[in-house]
Amino acid sequence: MSFDFDKAPDRRGSGSYKWDSAASADMIPLWVADMDFHVAPAITEALLRRVRHGVFGYVKVPDEYYDALTGWFARRHGWHINREDVIYTSGVVPALSAVIKALCRPGDGVIVQTPVYNCFFSSIRNNECRIVENPLVRVNSADGFTYRMDLEGLERLAADNANTMLLLCNPHNPAGRCWSAEELSAVAGICSRHGVTVVSDEIHCELTMPGYTYTPFARVCGDARTVVCNSPSKAFNTAGLQIANIVATNADMRAAIDRAININEVCDVNPFGVAALVASYTEGEPWLKALLEYLHGNYLLFRQFMHDELPQMPVARLEATYLAWIDISSTGKGGEAIEHELMERKQVWVNGGAMYGDDRFVRINLACPRERLKEGLRRVADGLKSL
Repeated sequence: MSFDFDKAPDRRGSGSYKWDSAASADMIPLWVADMDFHVAPAITEALLRRVRHGVFGYVKVPDEYYDALTGWFARRHGWHINREDVIYTSGVVPALSAVIKALCRPGDGVIVQTPVYNCFFSSIRNNECRIVENPLVRVNSADGFTYRMDLEGLERLAADNANTMLLLCNPHNPAGRCWSAEELSAVAGICSRHGVTVVSDEIHCELTMPGYTYTPFARVCGDARTVVCNSPSKAFNTAGLQIANIVATNADMRAAIDRAININEVCDVNPFGVAALVASYTEGEPWLKALLEYLHGNYLLFRQFMHDELPQMPVARLEATYLAWIDISSTGKGGEAIEHELMERKQVWVNGGAMYGDDRFVRINLACPRERLKEGLRRVADGLKSL
């Protein structure tokens, strides 16, 4: 079976947050993390079957939903999830907020490894907790750079009784790291010794580059005080269908999270999200395999382009996600300022790094047809060279 990722629908005028947020019809959006590709045909067919039913009332999540979820992670990742440990909700961000509300008290410190996904910060603040940064350590190389965790710093912060939780991004957005089992085991040991709860956001878990393997945090952590949040939405491009899962093996924690889910009024999901998850996890594997090959091709194109056109701006090695992280400090300007200049002068939209905790960078979404990516990168290069 073949899939054509070079052809994409025109998303303008479709209510797309990515495409319709810009006033200009000439804007190329390489910012927010959704893809411009058609979803897997199996998902479309499942949604059409649900539409033809004609009634869209409140949902009772069926057994096949849990079978699809648990079967996928057991088959692909060796992680055996008990159905009883699963709480469904409308998205990973609502899940994170509910878990913080359930397991932290106002004023508690929540550790994050910066630069990191921007909603980590808002979820912590919205629950009246403190953001405690444990910055990743940059590791330079001849062809760019990558990051490692500051495990000594994490040990110090975890030893402080005022810090009760770590939000882990696995794989990491925007650093592009696919954390190894050894790294995750080290984190698990530190947090277990000090009674720190680990909440792992694993929404990008399927989006790995060749040679890298996603390791579920729960699979390497023997501590029951661990919560994992996941969703098919990034890998299968279904974020608008709003479905996600929280996996918590500790019964008391799970009860508290379930209560917080209800307090936050994110306990109901829609029938299309349920249908899409089942289709993704039972029939979507061939499409996902083809997608990953295409995304790797886009990444190789991006790396070569940056090497040829902007060698003074190193890029992070991309092990997972489709989000490229570029060091623009040589321009003498911050990422947020560059974001606005590129939008105004070159009609291309990237993300400035300030929202992730480091304004010396910009983030670029590579998940679009290759010709569109080439044109977007050309505009980025023209704009950055002028700086």
